[in-house]
Amino acid sequence: MSFRLRAPELVRRFDHSVDRAFEPLRSNAVANRVAYLASESADHSKLWHAIGFTMAVTRPDRRGRAVRMAITLGIESILVNAILKPLTRRERPANWHVDQHQVRRPKTSSFPSGHASSAVVAATLLHDAMPRGRFVWWSMAVVVATSRIHTRMHHASDVVAGAVIGRFIGLQARSAPLSGHTPIPLPAGNVSGWRFFLTIEQPVARP
Repeated sequence: MSFRLRAPELVRRFDHSVDRAFEPLRSNAVANRVAYLASESADHSKLWHAIGFTMAVTRPDRRGRAVRMAITLGIESILVNAILKPLTRRERPANWHVDQHQVRRPKTSSFPSGHASSAVVAATLLHDAMPRGRFVWWSMAVVVATSRIHTRMHHASDVVAGAVIGRFIGLQARSAPLSGHTPIPLPAGNVSGWRFFLTIEQPVARP
């Protein structure tokens, strides 16, 4: 069961106002390059998985958090792309010119923005794992999320909704405490090269 989402007039005005605010940036070559690169690099959460893998390789004490982020991004993708989008079927913004920029145009519903939700999930968990880099993580999330408005892949309200969903999922995942390293038993064979990545941190029961 699904329904075609028609936004209330107030939301449509909000979307239109934000779209108009982005219009001057669409004639700026640097802004276009940043927006389209950010949008494409975050397709299927590739950017966030790459950061998580790098964290797992370079920071043994944060491997558990890297695994947790990968799992959480998977859950977020299922919730947004497999459940919410088929339910809403909102049309994507018009006035998008395929010949101007070679970028993937999804055929799924516009609501909510999966790029925004995954970006906020990743920023929330990366902030927890490496708080010193919080400005970087949140700046990247903002650029990825707003790039979907710039490229007219999403309405502004789609991005806001995606960000709210991503924040909720990220906070739920972050609430589970992690402490202590316990290697996952591996099958016999030449798998030692993967042992560093399959070491996870087990949650500690609260007293």
